[in-house]
Amino acid sequence: MTRKFSRQTALFSERCRYKSIGYARQSNNHNNSIGTQINELKKAGCVVVFQEKVNSTNKARPQFDKALETLEKGDEIVFTTLDRGFRNQKQCINTLHDLQAKGMHVRTTDKMINTRALGKFTPIVIGLLAGLGEVERQMVIERTQESIHYRKEIGGNLGGRPKTNNEKENLVIRLRNEGCSYRSIRKQTGLALSTIRRIIVDKETVET
Repeated sequence: MTRKFSRQTALFSERCRYKSIGYARQSNNHNNSIGTQINELKKAGCVVVFQEKVNSTNKARPQFDKALETLEKGDEIVFTTLDRGFRNQKQCINTLHDLQAKGMHVRTTDKMINTRALGKFTPIVIGLLAGLGEVERQMVIERTQESIHYRKEIGGNLGGRPKTNNEKENLVIRLRNEGCSYRSIRKQTGLALSTIRRIIVDKETVET
C-alpha cells in the first residue's frame, strides 16, 4: 500500500511574499484590554504587532509611525477595526491613499476593508470614501451655519437645537480627539449622532 506524503509546511514559492504588520491602540478611557486586539492580530497572521496607549493630551503615536516605517512594497498593515488605526475619517482616507500609492495595503480583521483584495478597485473605493466624507462634512457645516444665522436673526437660541452643556460638549471633543467613532461617542455620552456631529463641526467652524 502506497502512503501519500503530505507536506506539513508550504514550499517557499507558495509562501506569502509580503508581511502583515499589526497595530493595536487603546485609549485611556477604554476599559477593553489591548491584549484582545493583539491576540486577534496574531491570529490574523501578523508577524509583529505594534501597540500603544494614547490619551487626549498627547496626540503623538510613535508606535503607529514605526509600524508604517516597517512596511515595504507589497506589505500590509492590519487593525482589528479602522477606528483603532485612525483618529478620524480624514486621516484614514489620506493614509489609505498614501499607502496605495506606495503599493502597500490595509486590512481589518472585522473584514471592513482589505485593499489587497480590492485590487484595481482600491483607488475607486478610496475616492468614494473621500467624496462621501467631504459631502457629509459640507452638509453638516452648511446646516450649522444656517442654524447660527437663524438664531442671530431672531435674537435667541431657538430652532430646535438639542440642549447640551459645556461638560458634555468638551467630552465629545475629547473622545473624538482620542479617535473614538461617532457610535462610540454616542454610547458613552447618550447624545444623538446629529448632536455629536453638530458639536464637532461647531468646533471646526470656530477654529477656521
